[in-house]
Amino acid sequence: MYRSHTCGELRESHIETKVTLSGWVQKTRDKGFVVWVDLRDRYGITQLVFDEDRTSSKLLEQARHLGREFVVQVTGEVIERSSKNPNLATGNIEVLVDEVVILNESKTPPFTIENETDGGEDLRMKYRYLDIRRNPVKNNLVFRSKVAMEVRKYLSDQSFIEVETPYLIKSTPEGARDFVVPSRMNEGQFYALPQSPQTFKQLLMVGGMDKYFQIVKCFRDEDLRADRQPEFTQIDCEMAFVEQEDILDEFEGLTKHLLKEIKGFEISAFPRITYDDAMRIYGNDKPDIRFGMEFGELNTVAQHKEFGVFNSAELVVGIAVPGAANYTRKELDALVNWVKRPQIGAQGMVYAKYNEDGSFKSTVDKFYDQEDLSKWAETTGAKPGDLICVLSGDANKTRAQLSALRMELAERLGLRNPEEFAPLWVIDFPLLELDEETGNYHAMHHPFTSPKPGQLELLETDPSAVRANAYDLVLNGNEIGGGSIRIHDRDVQSTMLKHLGFTPEEAQAQFGFLMDAFQYGAPPHGGIAFGLDRLVSILGGQETIRDFIAFPKNNSGRDVMIDAPAAIDQEQLRELNLKLDIKG
Repeated sequence: MYRSHTCGELRESHIETKVTLSGWVQKTRDKGFVVWVDLRDRYGITQLVFDEDRTSSKLLEQARHLGREFVVQVTGEVIERSSKNPNLATGNIEVLVDEVVILNESKTPPFTIENETDGGEDLRMKYRYLDIRRNPVKNNLVFRSKVAMEVRKYLSDQSFIEVETPYLIKSTPEGARDFVVPSRMNEGQFYALPQSPQTFKQLLMVGGMDKYFQIVKCFRDEDLRADRQPEFTQIDCEMAFVEQEDILDEFEGLTKHLLKEIKGFEISAFPRITYDDAMRIYGNDKPDIRFGMEFGELNTVAQHKEFGVFNSAELVVGIAVPGAANYTRKELDALVNWVKRPQIGAQGMVYAKYNEDGSFKSTVDKFYDQEDLSKWAETTGAKPGDLICVLSGDANKTRAQLSALRMELAERLGLRNPEEFAPLWVIDFPLLELDEETGNYHAMHHPFTSPKPGQLELLETDPSAVRANAYDLVLNGNEIGGGSIRIHDRDVQSTMLKHLGFTPEEAQAQFGFLMDAFQYGAPPHGGIAFGLDRLVSILGGQETIRDFIAFPKNNSGRDVMIDAPAAIDQEQLRELNLKLDIKG
């Protein structure tokens, strides 16, 4: 038996108990006549004591040579700690050791295994197995496990059946590049790793499973950012004989359950907003509604006043920043420079202070009088003490720029409290998006999303006007889930694929298996997929998913710990019938 108790378990009730502990040496403190060792495992830390009055000289010397991260087993008696540590669960006791077994020695770690470490991110990713020993990382992984267990519990209680779908599938166009896997047994042919289990979960509905879920790995070979990974995890769900309202009700229930069980946060309201309104009011389709600063369109009150910048703009739009009228000139200049950064791309910013006495002071006082500026305040909802920030230009670009400014200001003003949660459904997305470079349409969600009832005919006359029977669940400014009511009719699916540029032959080659299945009594069905990585990070009070993944990739899609991706040898290439012509 390596241990009778864990290192986080012992309390005063265990005093005079003989125990065996195993773990890693956190640190050693040698005072000459006494040596203290902090022993750590996943559950906590227990202080060990060796002293010259009660410990043999051999054992005391052995304790002095225990290095950081040595793996040891100790046996001893639990005693009351003379200098108690109220910050430690085991801080009232210590173990007087009478035997030590070194299970494994350790090299000196490349960074300190403590909550506040001296290791940079790249170094810690290279030695991720050491980083996991630190409480912040360990606790994130424990937290992720708890969330996943609550998801399984809730969905199982709602009669969902967990079904595993294949990882080696056929390459299909779903908006991102596939990772492909060559087949040794089928020369010149390839599998693809799934971007989602989309077609399989639809086939499960055809198969009569009725309610399906899966916590599943998905893969996308796309450009990466801090919040993206080439492999990620979805909570994938599908239901038969449902309409949009059924899906929204079911997964509001899941979200409420997680917020209550994981965070102790109870919520009743799940507001809904159309895609068009989200873009108009917030400038993006995943708005954070924990705070205001809604957009006010100023064209009618700001144009035709001889200010050429506004007069030539397609859109003039502003927000009221609460309590920011006291910003200094230096702070305001920094804000202007922030929106002019290449990442944002604005040409500049006009601002107006709405002073506490009701007067206005702006950067365009030459063109606008107090009455004009009071109309700006009315349109943006500004109150005395607020700052009105205004951008102008091309409508779509300007909305995106002001959205970024809104989020930045909310961050600076402390309006994005990670312990406050505000969910929101965004509905009525466009079914298709026009690629301005090619002139072709592509599916905004995926090719299997159904149009809103009664809008199918518009595909022939006005494709951009067709709204999708689709919905996204947004939490604190992050999309945590998205789904749709699916097409379940072969003819409708064929029509959809035609408008996406597929010939009948291409449609049959890519999706014939699904359309064939629709001929055998496919029920109406729909579903949703939550991004587990992002959901866990938001519930954990953070927005970087990498912190909640055991072995993440870096921003280049590399695993620096195992050095992947990597070249394979010529024999493997030969067996796969592949030839690489790499020229340096």
